[in-house]
Order: sequence, then C-alpha cells, then structure tokens
Amino acid sequence: MKGPALTKDTGGGTGLDAHLLLDRGSFTLDVALGVRPGEVLALLGPNGAGKTTALRALAGLAPLTGGHLRLDGETLEDPALRRRTPPEARPVGVIFQDYLLFPHLTALENVAFGPRCQGMSRAAARALAAGLLDRMGLADQAGAKPRRLSGGQAQRVALARALATGPRLLLLDEPLAALDARARLDVRAELRRHLAAFEAVAILVTHDPLDAMVLADRLVVIEDGRRVQEGTPAEIARRPRTDYVARLVGLNLYQGEAAGHTVRLAPGLALTTTEAVDGPAFVAFPPSAVTLHRDRPDSSARNAWPAAVTGMESHGDQIRVALTAAGLPLTADLTPVSVAELLLAPGAEVWASVKAAQTHAYPA
Repeated sequence: MKGPALTKDTGGGTGLDAHLLLDRGSFTLDVALGVRPGEVLALLGPNGAGKTTALRALAGLAPLTGGHLRLDGETLEDPALRRRTPPEARPVGVIFQDYLLFPHLTALENVAFGPRCQGMSRAAARALAAGLLDRMGLADQAGAKPRRLSGGQAQRVALARALATGPRLLLLDEPLAALDARARLDVRAELRRHLAAFEAVAILVTHDPLDAMVLADRLVVIEDGRRVQEGTPAEIARRPRTDYVARLVGLNLYQGEAAGHTVRLAPGLALTTTEAVDGPAFVAFPPSAVTLHRDRPDSSARNAWPAAVTGMESHGDQIRVALTAAGLPLTADLTPVSVAELLLAPGAEVWASVKAAQTHAYPA
C-alpha cells in the first residue's frame, strides 16, 4: 500500500519570508531569509555564529525583538504588531540534534504522538504513522523503542515524527551529528531523498560543509549573527567571500586590488590570474595548485614567492603544509614523498609557486 504524502498540500504557499532580529545584549542576530516551497536551505557557520539561535527563532522558542516571520503569507511573529504565534501552534516540525524521541514509546507511538495532539483519532494516527515508517523503510521497527534502534533508524523515526503533523516548515538541527562516520554516509543519502520529496520549506543547521553541500539547494553562511554569503553549493564553493568559507571548501583565499590579470595582495606580493578583473577583488586557488621548491623556480613561473613552513598535518593521503608568504597564510597539499624529498619541517624556508591557470579571480 502506498504511504501517505510527506506533507500536507501547501496550497500553492509562498514559502518563508523572515527577518530574524534578536538582540540578546552581548549578541545580536540579524538575518533575512527567503525560502520557496520545496526548497532546502542550509544555515552554515562556525560555532557561536547564530545558527542555532536562528533555528530557535524560527521554531518560536526564542522570541524576536524585531523583524518578522511569515510563512505562506501568514504572519507568525511580528514584534511591531505585537503578534506572536506560540511554538505549539506553529505549523513547524523540528528534528533536534539528539532526536529527543520519547524513550517509553515505540517508534509507531512516537510518530503518532503529534497527530494525536492535533485531535486525530488513535486509529487514524497509528495508520498515518505506520505509513510514514513504511516510507522510511522502518515498518519492521514499528514496535521497537528508541533504545533498540540504531542511530540511523532513530534519525528516520525522528524525521517521520516531524513530518506526521504535516508541517509547512521543517527544521533540522545538525541532523547527522549523532551518527558515526559509516552510518552518516548512508543516512545522508536517505535524508536527501526524503527532503527532495518534501513540498514545503526545509531549513537545516549544520557546521559540516559536506552535509550542507549534499542536502541543501541553497546555502546561507552566517558569521557573528550576520549573513556573509548566500548561493548554491557550487557558487559558494567556487567563490568564497570570507576566510571561514574558504577554509570550509579547502581553498586559499585572498583579497586585494586587481588591475587586469594581476591582483596585488600585499607589498611585494601579487598574483597573476586567469580572469581579468579591475578594482577590489578576491583570488582563490586550491592547496593542490601550490608547488614547493627548495630553490627559486625557473623564471617562467610568474607566481613565485619565498615562504616559510609553519606547520604540517595529515590530510587524507596527502600532507597539508601551512606556510607564510609575505606575511600571508598559504596552504599546500603535497605527497609524503615530496615532503620527505624537500626535507620540510616547521621553520624550513622554501619557494612557493602557483600556476595562473589554477587561480580564480572575481570582484570583491
């Protein structure tokens, strides 16, 4: 038998229109969000950036001090109008980082709990829950209590419980953080499939760039309570605009003044780039584009500077080497054999070079 739809018909809803303004004195969140029905948005940022505060504000657990929150044209919160819908009355489903399943209830009873609270009959709620568990591939675990479920199974039960009330906004707080690396791979793929079938608005909070890149259609990067970058995963990865984003996607990123194919980064340090840009510009390139030499490379290498090794660490099957060049940080990925041949160690002086064809310049 075909399972129930993953959400109620949104009736052509307009999605989420929010300006989350929350002033806590020592910290202020000021982020505008617009999300279409059927779209998955990821809020990405370092610890303390305001991601969880934003999620709590959307759920109604942290009252706004300004701005507004509208969902499918309905105002859920607007301090200026003294309007605030309490959390329990909002059409919002939440999946918490630790899932927070009721330990004394079976998987079926956990999923049926929300519809029962909405007034659905016990039989109808159990039928809805059974259909959702079947959709999640958990029909054989309907009678199991949370302590008997694996991490991946518990995550899917939590998703089914959140969907059972037909939310127009689904919030996911670090949805894969509680899983080990092996389970994470499979559950991430399953979660992506279920989110793709969700017809309303879905927002996930994560600090893991891979989760964000795989699960979301669009990313909003938050730092210090502010939105610093927004775009598709490909746009964010290709054109980072802060050091935090560059580190997430594994790029060297610099900002300087461009004139044609040259970007001046610091006194005595300039980069020749593939793209021609004029004015303030960013230039980015991967650590794999950096080559290190004991002596100055031949004169045809236009991007070459003396550098000093400041540290080294394993990075997959390579060694990531941290350096400074003209006072700026630089990272290079080398094979263990290359590290040994160059006799690299903290404090070693080398020459670093980057091919212009492997750089990417764009307006700041």
